[in-house]
Amino acid sequence: MAHDQSTGGDPSPAHALLRRIVAIEPGEAIAATGSFITFALVLGGYYLIRPVRENFSAEATADQRQLWFLLVFLVMLAAVPLFGWLVARFSRALILPALYAVFVAIMLGFWIALRAGAGPQFSGAFFVFGSVFNLFVVSLFWILMSDLYDSAQAKRLYGFIAAGGTTGAVLGPFAARGLAPVVGQENLLLVSGLALLAAAALSIWLRRATQPATLAKDNVADAPPTLRSLLSGAERVVRDPYLLRIALYVLIANLLSTFFYLEQARLAGETILDATARVQFFAERDLITSVLTVLVQVALTGRIMSRLGIGAAAAVLPAFTLAGLGLYAAMPELHVVAAIMVAERVAAFALSNPATKVLYTAVGVDERYKAQNFIDTVVYRGGDALSGAVFNGLTKAMGWPLAAVAVASIPLAGAWLWIASRFDKALRERQDMAR
Repeated sequence: MAHDQSTGGDPSPAHALLRRIVAIEPGEAIAATGSFITFALVLGGYYLIRPVRENFSAEATADQRQLWFLLVFLVMLAAVPLFGWLVARFSRALILPALYAVFVAIMLGFWIALRAGAGPQFSGAFFVFGSVFNLFVVSLFWILMSDLYDSAQAKRLYGFIAAGGTTGAVLGPFAARGLAPVVGQENLLLVSGLALLAAAALSIWLRRATQPATLAKDNVADAPPTLRSLLSGAERVVRDPYLLRIALYVLIANLLSTFFYLEQARLAGETILDATARVQFFAERDLITSVLTVLVQVALTGRIMSRLGIGAAAAVLPAFTLAGLGLYAAMPELHVVAAIMVAERVAAFALSNPATKVLYTAVGVDERYKAQNFIDTVVYRGGDALSGAVFNGLTKAMGWPLAAVAVASIPLAGAWLWIASRFDKALRERQDMAR
């Protein structure tokens, strides 16, 4: 359980201010604030390099992007069990700063390659690295949080700590947009590396400044994923209609959202010829997305889920996608696709993701852990890889125009919307079975 290294007495001004924002108890202010800042640095560092990754994607061909998505999927399959093996066998106090340092070293290598004028193969390697990077730095951060806070503290403090990540998601693209024309896109990697090193240093300080709680024996959800758990999760998803419904929702979401991602990358490469300007464009899009996500999370997410149900919250994303497919078919322009992607991402981060997480509360802890890990890794990235293959095949092998692909995708989006609309009923039935 996290406690500040302070004695009794009146709360400090910082503690008094925090209590106006979050249900924080005496002795928790320093740890909670440090956790908030650490997560802001982690996601801020990621969002600094994200526009660089998007720029490389815009410069690539459709075949290259398809190959890159496949490589991301394969690397994920190999890396997730390896990550679980490392976390299970080495001290968590050492793993986070050590792996963060490894990521920084890799970024430094990419920076050197960029400065030396590396060839096209560099772009693909950086795209794969950037796509996998986010999963692991965030996973490591939450492992740290599970060591510092017990379940009662987590219920009170995790919302505030997660807001630190959202803050980083706002400041990262804002900084990238302002710094890219001044220092150049390659130097954004150095800034991101510094942010990640600062997060690693803070993680060491947090462990020393707090008294870590012993994890509950039944807290299986915090255990790292392994190859065995992924295979077991796959079996459970296939056999359980409830879990299969969640998996189909996630698969279709990534299949269709990747269509817009690929189109945005193609149109940006054709429309914005200057690399720095493309970095600024992608950073501006990420900034708008993050700001709107915060506003929706604060003003609407709780109200929609409590009053209208999780089905309504989950249905917003497929509804936006349906409208977006029709709009794209009529106006296949860069800013139209970018606007569709912003709307989709806001709906996903603020509504769809929280709604699907609620669905897992109706299954057992072992099922939740294994099935959710499988869906969040293999199904999620598998949708990305499948999308590139399907849409590239339709346009190249079969010669379909992109507008026709969008129209043909509408029935799939309709099925996705129907799956979402049944979530409330499925959740009630599952809860009744558990009683």
